[in-house]
Amino acid sequence: MKIILDDTKAKLALYPFTATRHAADIRIGILTIREKWAYSARFQVDTNMDAYFSDISSDGNIAAAIFAANLIPTKEWLDTIEFPVAVPGEHPTDLEDADSVKRLDYPWQIFQLNDWALRKDFEMITSGRVSQSLSATNRVVGSGDIFLEEGAVVEYAILNATTGPIYIGKNATMMEGCMIRGPFALCEGAVLKMGTKVYGATTIGPYCIAAGEIKNAILFDHSNKAHDGYLGDSVIGAWCNLGAGTTNSNLKNTAGGVKVWFNGLKDYIPAGEKCGLLMGDYSRTAINTSFNTGAVIGVCCHIFGANFPPKFVDNFTWGNERYIFEKVLEDISNWKKLKGVILTEQEKTMIQQLYSQL
Repeated sequence: MKIILDDTKAKLALYPFTATRHAADIRIGILTIREKWAYSARFQVDTNMDAYFSDISSDGNIAAAIFAANLIPTKEWLDTIEFPVAVPGEHPTDLEDADSVKRLDYPWQIFQLNDWALRKDFEMITSGRVSQSLSATNRVVGSGDIFLEEGAVVEYAILNATTGPIYIGKNATMMEGCMIRGPFALCEGAVLKMGTKVYGATTIGPYCIAAGEIKNAILFDHSNKAHDGYLGDSVIGAWCNLGAGTTNSNLKNTAGGVKVWFNGLKDYIPAGEKCGLLMGDYSRTAINTSFNTGAVIGVCCHIFGANFPPKFVDNFTWGNERYIFEKVLEDISNWKKLKGVILTEQEKTMIQQLYSQL
């Protein structure tokens, strides 16, 4: 039997992050949604189909079960799914009080639910395993909830796990002087530069570089916030670069509710009391860029100029102009080369299709 993760309804709602990826490839907690499904021993990834999984415990009587790709599963929920699914694509229907599964209906929920997701992923990933040794140069509080994967390097840091677990991924590096309050994940190959201050719930995705002050934020993968500046209650996509001094507001001076651009309605809607920066893949900022509360930046934008950027910046914006397509590909390729990665033909096709929609 196939498990189909359908992101039809989530595609518009979770912009800008679903403009360039399937909803199942959104990172929340330590893992992406797709990786959470694959982590259960009950399911294995079907590599021949996008966002499909095989239920290895099925007797083969059911052809497929459809689940919404914006569901955030946990192992405890995955292990108790009963087939056939009564309401394909909508199961379960009432998630307000559920602790074993939640659903992303809005992009800002990625950081709002990250605390819950980090704790669930940490429990799943570390269960029955032994952490690598932590160097004696570090100052540790709550060491039972700190886990280091093979090749992780952490020296002269302050790690406080009393507020939540701390996970350090394979070959990740935490430089001297970092101060961490969990829950926190530094994923595979990621780097925290010297003196970085991190408040939970924060996820630094694979091969990202982070520095400065960070609170309740997620960087997907291969993105850089490599200098001082504040990033709070925010989500940064893949292959982004925040120039030195880039800072966002996450709370209005009136302490009133924040309205954020919601692509599903093409309008601004309430997102709660706090919301910082939501930035799509391949976007970059000039030094000392400042973002207003609840800013949404589309895919492949180059943000610069003397004034605050608008609260909503559409895809392929270069300053106040439209990004020239050939320059889009050239610049993305240059950034990927800095990390030893090549822009693929599949990515070029995806970017071209998105560009043609403007």
